[in-house]
Amino acid sequence: MTIVGFHASHEQLPPSRLLRAVKQAEEAGFDAAMCSDHFEPWSARQGHSGYAWSWLGAALESTGFPLGVVTAPGQRYHPAIAAQKLATLAEMYPQRFWAALGSGEAINEHVTGDPWPSKEERDARLTETVDVIRRLLAGEEVSVDGRVTVDRARIWSLPDIPPPLLAAAVSTETAREVAAWADGVITVDQPREDLRAFIAAYRDAGGEGPVAVQVHLSWAPTDDEAIEIAHDQWRQSLVPPHLAWELDRPQDFDARTADATPEQVAGTLIASADTGRHLDHLAGIAELGVDRIFLHHVGTKQDAFIDTFGERVLPQLKEAAR
Repeated sequence: MTIVGFHASHEQLPPSRLLRAVKQAEEAGFDAAMCSDHFEPWSARQGHSGYAWSWLGAALESTGFPLGVVTAPGQRYHPAIAAQKLATLAEMYPQRFWAALGSGEAINEHVTGDPWPSKEERDARLTETVDVIRRLLAGEEVSVDGRVTVDRARIWSLPDIPPPLLAAAVSTETAREVAAWADGVITVDQPREDLRAFIAAYRDAGGEGPVAVQVHLSWAPTDDEAIEIAHDQWRQSLVPPHLAWELDRPQDFDARTADATPEQVAGTLIASADTGRHLDHLAGIAELGVDRIFLHHVGTKQDAFIDTFGERVLPQLKEAAR
């Protein structure tokens, strides 16, 4: 049965409100949750960017369901430090925590002052970083001198079972590449045939574990409100992925989308008051063999969304996905 989870967007809400939201999501019937790991928001209008790793400890302690994070070790996070924090959460909350590892985005990684590598170089660095993290989680002492440098690192507090390391990917090319090391894969919602091709690319390359999809959506009591919420909070969705990885300030995204119309933004996600329309879209994703669907309402007011979808969408979606 497809797991239906809640996405906590650190770019849009302060950590305290996100903590209340994730607890409410569990009470409303969501099966799991995940969060972003940003240093900066996509837009100055969003206005937040709490530290995901502090929040995850509080969220795992406050709930009983599984939680995960999409993160990018290798530049902002040294792989030894990434392994240490992964191990700590997995030891404290056995078999409830997972992480999806990606090659990163300049908006978050530029803060180190290091040059921002090409996508090819970032992907190669991620492969090396994953190898270091897995070896550290296995209890090895690790020294490497490659794209990443590690000197005699060892993680002393290890979980009995290492946390699953999924891959975060968007393109079919990346899906094929990460299949060699990933315990599963997570992507964002795409046109149906593109999503089908993505899943096939991952599986055909030998990719195992769950396939997860993060679905951005906008819901409100009226269609006009739902569209306006998306236009205010999620217009960076109009920036294509290859460019979104390269822009390094929220102001850059705001400038690129300054002239975007509400209708243009609404074309990138389901923005509707009709929960039946949302349900149909989500059921279509589940039909592709997706194991986990994480719902991200792009508005800043989460309470009504959580309660409404908990009552009108989740039960029907889980039944349809049996």
